[in-house]
Amino acid sequence: MAEDREILREIWEGRLPVCFTLATEEVSTPIAPDPFYLMVPRLTYFPLVTDKVRRHFVRCVVPEKHDNKMWLEFEKCPLKWHYPIGLLYDLLVTSSELPWQITVHFDKYPDNKLLKCPSKDVVESHLMHSLKEADALKHKNHIMALMQERDHKQLWLGLLHDRFDQFWSANRKLMEHSAEDGFRHIPFRLYAPQLTSKPFLQYLVKPIENEKKLTLEDLLQKANLNVESKGPFQIVIHGIDIPLETPLQWISEHLSYPDNFLHLCIRYSST
Repeated sequence: MAEDREILREIWEGRLPVCFTLATEEVSTPIAPDPFYLMVPRLTYFPLVTDKVRRHFVRCVVPEKHDNKMWLEFEKCPLKWHYPIGLLYDLLVTSSELPWQITVHFDKYPDNKLLKCPSKDVVESHLMHSLKEADALKHKNHIMALMQERDHKQLWLGLLHDRFDQFWSANRKLMEHSAEDGFRHIPFRLYAPQLTSKPFLQYLVKPIENEKKLTLEDLLQKANLNVESKGPFQIVIHGIDIPLETPLQWISEHLSYPDNFLHLCIRYSST
Protein backbone atom coordinates (compact mmCIF):
# COMPACT_ATOMS: atom_id res chain seq x y z
CA MET A 1 0.00 0.00 0.00
CA ALA A 2 2.93 2.35 0.50
CA GLU A 3 3.07 3.44 -3.13
CA ASP A 4 -0.59 4.49 -2.95
CA ARG A 5 -0.25 6.58 0.21
CA GLU A 6 -1.11 9.73 -1.73
CA ILE A 7 -4.46 8.19 -2.69
CA LEU A 8 -5.18 7.59 1.00
CA ARG A 9 -4.29 11.19 1.77
CA GLU A 10 -6.42 12.56 -1.07
CA ILE A 11 -9.42 10.59 0.19
CA TRP A 12 -8.74 11.82 3.75
CA GLU A 13 -8.59 15.45 2.56
CA GLY A 14 -12.01 15.28 0.88
CA ARG A 15 -14.23 18.14 2.06
CA LEU A 16 -17.80 19.31 1.50
CA PRO A 17 -18.98 22.92 1.85
CA VAL A 18 -22.15 23.02 3.96
CA CYS A 19 -24.59 25.85 4.61
CA PHE A 20 -26.41 25.32 7.92
CA THR A 21 -29.67 27.23 8.49
CA LEU A 22 -31.83 27.24 11.62
CA ALA A 23 -35.36 25.93 11.02
CA THR A 24 -37.62 28.96 10.51
CA GLU A 25 -40.25 27.79 13.01
CA GLU A 26 -37.63 27.53 15.77
CA VAL A 27 -36.24 31.07 15.47
CA SER A 28 -37.19 32.99 18.65
CA THR A 29 -35.27 36.23 17.99
CA PRO A 30 -36.64 39.25 16.06
CA ILE A 31 -34.05 38.71 13.34
CA ALA A 32 -33.21 35.25 12.08
CA PRO A 33 -29.55 34.25 12.52
CA ASP A 34 -27.26 34.23 9.52
CA PRO A 35 -26.53 30.86 7.93
CA PHE A 36 -23.38 29.15 9.17
CA TYR A 37 -20.91 27.92 6.56
CA LEU A 38 -18.45 25.12 7.22
CA MET A 39 -16.07 22.93 5.24
CA VAL A 40 -16.55 19.45 6.69
CA PRO A 41 -14.45 16.30 6.11
CA ARG A 42 -16.29 13.66 4.13
CA LEU A 43 -14.83 10.89 6.31
CA THR A 44 -16.07 12.07 9.68
CA TYR A 45 -19.45 12.24 11.43
CA PHE A 46 -21.60 15.33 11.97
CA PRO A 47 -21.49 15.23 15.82
CA LEU A 48 -17.70 15.62 15.64
CA VAL A 49 -17.73 18.83 13.58
CA THR A 50 -20.87 20.76 14.54
CA ASP A 51 -20.01 22.25 17.95
CA LYS A 52 -19.58 25.67 16.31
CA VAL A 53 -22.88 25.27 14.48
CA ARG A 54 -24.67 24.63 17.77
CA ARG A 55 -23.08 27.65 19.45
CA HIS A 56 -24.04 29.87 16.51
CA PHE A 57 -27.73 28.94 16.53
CA VAL A 58 -28.62 27.99 20.10
CA ARG A 59 -28.83 31.64 21.21
CA CYS A 60 -31.67 32.13 18.73
CA VAL A 61 -34.02 29.47 20.09
CA VAL A 62 -36.17 29.73 23.21
CA PRO A 63 -34.15 29.20 26.44
CA GLU A 64 -36.01 26.02 27.43
CA LYS A 65 -34.65 24.35 24.29
CA HIS A 66 -31.01 25.33 24.85
CA ASP A 67 -30.15 21.93 26.31
CA ASN A 68 -32.00 19.97 23.65
CA LYS A 69 -30.04 17.71 21.34
CA MET A 70 -29.41 19.37 18.00
CA TRP A 71 -30.30 17.40 14.89
CA LEU A 72 -29.94 17.98 11.16
CA GLU A 73 -32.24 17.61 8.20
CA PHE A 74 -31.92 17.72 4.42
CA GLU A 75 -35.07 18.09 2.32
CA LYS A 76 -37.31 16.73 5.11
CA CYS A 77 -34.96 13.77 5.69
CA PRO A 78 -33.33 13.59 9.16
CA LEU A 79 -29.58 12.97 8.74
CA LYS A 80 -28.37 9.80 10.46
CA TRP A 81 -25.43 10.90 12.59
CA HIS A 82 -23.92 7.38 12.58
CA TYR A 83 -23.48 7.53 8.78
CA PRO A 84 -20.26 9.24 7.59
CA ILE A 85 -20.90 12.70 6.14
CA GLY A 86 -19.64 11.76 2.68
CA LEU A 87 -21.99 8.78 2.58
CA LEU A 88 -24.99 10.95 3.50
CA TYR A 89 -24.15 13.35 0.69
CA ASP A 90 -23.61 10.62 -1.92
CA LEU A 91 -26.82 8.91 -0.83
CA LEU A 92 -29.17 11.89 -0.57
CA VAL A 93 -27.96 14.71 -2.83
CA THR A 94 -29.01 14.13 -6.43
CA SER A 95 -27.80 17.46 -7.81
CA SER A 96 -24.22 18.67 -7.57
CA GLU A 97 -25.22 22.12 -6.32
CA LEU A 98 -23.01 23.32 -3.50
CA PRO A 99 -22.88 24.32 -0.70
CA TRP A 100 -25.01 21.53 0.74
CA GLN A 101 -28.09 23.15 2.32
CA ILE A 102 -28.83 21.61 5.72
CA THR A 103 -31.51 22.64 8.23
CA VAL A 104 -30.69 22.73 11.96
CA HIS A 105 -33.24 21.72 14.62
CA PHE A 106 -33.36 21.89 18.43
CA ASP A 107 -36.92 20.66 18.78
CA LYS A 108 -38.90 17.44 18.17
CA TYR A 109 -35.97 15.06 17.92
CA PRO A 110 -37.15 12.25 15.57
CA ASP A 111 -36.54 9.29 17.89
CA ASN A 112 -38.21 6.93 15.45
CA LYS A 113 -35.69 7.79 12.72
CA LEU A 114 -32.46 8.75 14.50
CA LEU A 115 -30.37 7.02 17.15
CA LYS A 116 -29.69 9.02 20.30
CA CYS A 117 -26.28 10.66 20.42
CA PRO A 118 -25.86 12.35 23.82
CA SER A 119 -22.07 12.73 23.49
CA LYS A 120 -19.03 12.12 21.31
CA ASP A 121 -18.33 9.02 23.40
CA VAL A 122 -21.28 7.40 21.62
CA VAL A 123 -19.65 8.16 18.26
CA GLU A 124 -16.41 6.59 19.51
CA SER A 125 -18.30 3.45 20.60
CA HIS A 126 -20.00 3.27 17.21
CA LEU A 127 -16.64 3.59 15.41
CA MET A 128 -15.01 0.87 17.52
CA HIS A 129 -17.95 -1.47 17.01
CA SER A 130 -17.76 -0.98 13.24
CA LEU A 131 -13.99 -1.49 13.22
CA LYS A 132 -14.39 -4.78 15.11
CA GLU A 133 -17.10 -5.91 12.70
CA ALA A 134 -14.88 -5.06 9.71
CA ASP A 135 -11.90 -6.80 11.30
CA ALA A 136 -14.02 -9.91 11.92
CA LEU A 137 -14.77 -10.02 8.19
CA LYS A 138 -11.17 -9.37 7.14
CA HIS A 139 -9.12 -11.16 9.84
CA LYS A 140 -11.53 -13.03 12.16
CA ASN A 141 -11.12 -10.08 14.56
CA HIS A 142 -7.49 -11.04 15.22
CA ILE A 143 -6.04 -7.57 14.59
CA MET A 144 -8.37 -5.51 16.80
CA ALA A 145 -8.01 -8.11 19.57
CA LEU A 146 -4.22 -7.87 19.45
CA MET A 147 -4.15 -4.07 19.29
CA GLN A 148 -3.38 -2.21 22.49
CA GLU A 149 -5.69 0.39 23.98
CA ARG A 150 -3.40 3.15 22.73
CA ASP A 151 -3.89 1.91 19.15
CA HIS A 152 -7.66 2.13 19.55
CA LYS A 153 -7.26 5.66 20.94
CA GLN A 154 -5.03 6.61 18.00
CA LEU A 155 -7.75 5.56 15.58
CA TRP A 156 -10.37 7.57 17.46
CA LEU A 157 -8.27 10.67 18.14
CA GLY A 158 -6.93 10.68 14.58
CA LEU A 159 -10.48 10.86 13.25
CA LEU A 160 -11.72 13.24 15.96
CA HIS A 161 -8.92 15.77 15.35
CA ASP A 162 -8.62 15.15 11.58
CA ARG A 163 -5.02 13.88 11.77
CA PHE A 164 -4.18 11.62 8.85
CA ASP A 165 -0.80 10.37 10.13
CA GLN A 166 -2.11 9.62 13.62
CA PHE A 167 -5.05 7.63 12.26
CA TRP A 168 -3.13 5.70 9.62
CA SER A 169 -0.25 4.77 11.93
CA ALA A 170 -2.77 2.46 13.62
CA ASN A 171 -5.15 1.78 10.74
CA ARG A 172 -2.41 0.32 8.50
CA LYS A 173 -2.37 -2.72 10.79
CA LEU A 174 -6.01 -3.35 9.90
CA MET A 175 -5.17 -3.24 6.19
CA GLU A 176 -2.42 -5.88 6.28
CA HIS A 177 -3.01 -9.20 4.52
CA SER A 178 -1.26 -11.99 2.68
CA ALA A 179 -0.55 -10.95 -0.91
CA GLU A 180 -1.90 -14.21 -2.33
CA ASP A 181 -5.29 -14.30 -0.61
CA GLY A 182 -6.10 -10.72 0.40
CA PHE A 183 -8.72 -10.25 3.12
CA ARG A 184 -11.00 -13.16 4.12
CA HIS A 185 -14.04 -11.08 3.12
CA ILE A 186 -14.58 -7.49 1.99
CA PRO A 187 -16.33 -5.26 4.58
CA PHE A 188 -18.87 -3.27 2.59
CA ARG A 189 -22.40 -1.93 2.59
CA LEU A 190 -24.25 -1.38 -0.65
CA TYR A 191 -26.91 1.37 -0.62
CA ALA A 192 -29.58 0.98 -3.31
CA PRO A 193 -32.72 2.84 -2.15
CA GLN A 194 -34.24 2.68 -5.66
CA LEU A 195 -33.99 -1.12 -5.72
CA THR A 196 -34.65 -2.32 -2.17
CA SER A 197 -36.48 -1.18 0.97
CA LYS A 198 -33.55 -2.28 3.13
CA PRO A 199 -31.26 0.49 4.46
CA PHE A 200 -28.33 -1.30 2.81
CA LEU A 201 -27.24 -4.70 1.52
CA GLN A 202 -24.42 -6.66 3.10
CA TYR A 203 -23.26 -10.18 2.22
CA LEU A 204 -20.06 -12.21 2.22
CA VAL A 205 -17.75 -11.56 -0.72
CA LYS A 206 -14.16 -12.72 -1.00
CA PRO A 207 -11.63 -10.54 -2.84
CA ILE A 208 -10.11 -13.59 -4.57
CA GLU A 209 -11.83 -16.77 -5.71
CA ASN A 210 -10.13 -19.61 -7.60
CA GLU A 211 -7.05 -17.38 -7.98
CA LYS A 212 -9.17 -14.72 -9.73
CA LYS A 213 -9.27 -11.20 -8.35
CA LEU A 214 -12.91 -10.27 -7.96
CA THR A 215 -14.05 -6.82 -9.06
CA LEU A 216 -16.79 -4.37 -8.19
CA GLU A 217 -18.82 -5.92 -11.01
CA ASP A 218 -18.56 -9.34 -9.31
CA LEU A 219 -19.79 -7.81 -6.05
CA LEU A 220 -22.82 -6.37 -7.84
CA GLN A 221 -23.63 -9.67 -9.52
CA LYS A 222 -23.69 -11.42 -6.15
CA ALA A 223 -26.29 -8.92 -4.92
CA ASN A 224 -28.94 -10.44 -7.21
CA LEU A 225 -30.25 -6.96 -7.97
CA ASN A 226 -31.48 -5.98 -11.39
CA VAL A 227 -29.27 -2.92 -11.23
CA GLU A 228 -29.63 -1.97 -14.90
CA SER A 229 -33.43 -1.99 -14.77
CA LYS A 230 -33.53 1.67 -13.76
CA GLY A 231 -31.18 2.82 -16.52
CA PRO A 232 -27.53 3.97 -16.54
CA PHE A 233 -25.99 3.83 -13.08
CA GLN A 234 -22.80 4.57 -11.17
CA ILE A 235 -21.25 3.04 -8.08
CA VAL A 236 -20.15 6.00 -6.01
CA ILE A 237 -17.94 6.31 -2.93
CA HIS A 238 -16.34 9.56 -1.71
CA GLY A 239 -18.09 11.24 -4.63
CA ILE A 240 -16.07 9.11 -7.06
CA ASP A 241 -17.60 7.01 -9.83
CA ILE A 242 -15.71 3.71 -9.44
CA PRO A 243 -15.10 1.65 -12.62
CA LEU A 244 -16.76 -1.75 -12.36
CA GLU A 245 -13.54 -3.55 -13.31
CA THR A 246 -11.71 -2.24 -10.20
CA PRO A 247 -10.44 -5.09 -7.95
CA LEU A 248 -12.29 -5.34 -4.63
CA GLN A 249 -9.09 -5.83 -2.62
CA TRP A 250 -7.63 -2.58 -3.92
CA ILE A 251 -10.88 -0.69 -3.29
CA SER A 252 -11.10 -2.04 0.26
CA GLU A 253 -7.53 -1.04 1.10
CA HIS A 254 -7.69 2.46 -0.36
CA LEU A 255 -11.31 3.68 -0.39
CA SER A 256 -12.73 2.35 2.88
CA TYR A 257 -14.09 4.88 5.36
CA PRO A 258 -12.37 5.12 8.78
CA ASP A 259 -14.74 2.41 10.06
CA ASN A 260 -12.99 0.14 7.51
CA PHE A 261 -16.18 -0.40 5.50
CA LEU A 262 -16.77 0.46 1.88
CA HIS A 263 -19.99 2.48 1.77
CA LEU A 264 -21.03 2.08 -1.86
CA CYS A 265 -24.00 3.97 -3.32
CA ILE A 266 -25.81 2.96 -6.51
CA ARG A 267 -26.76 6.21 -8.24
CA TYR A 268 -28.81 6.70 -11.37
CA SER A 269 -28.58 9.55 -13.83
CA SER A 270 -31.36 12.03 -13.11
CA THR A 271 -33.47 12.67 -16.18
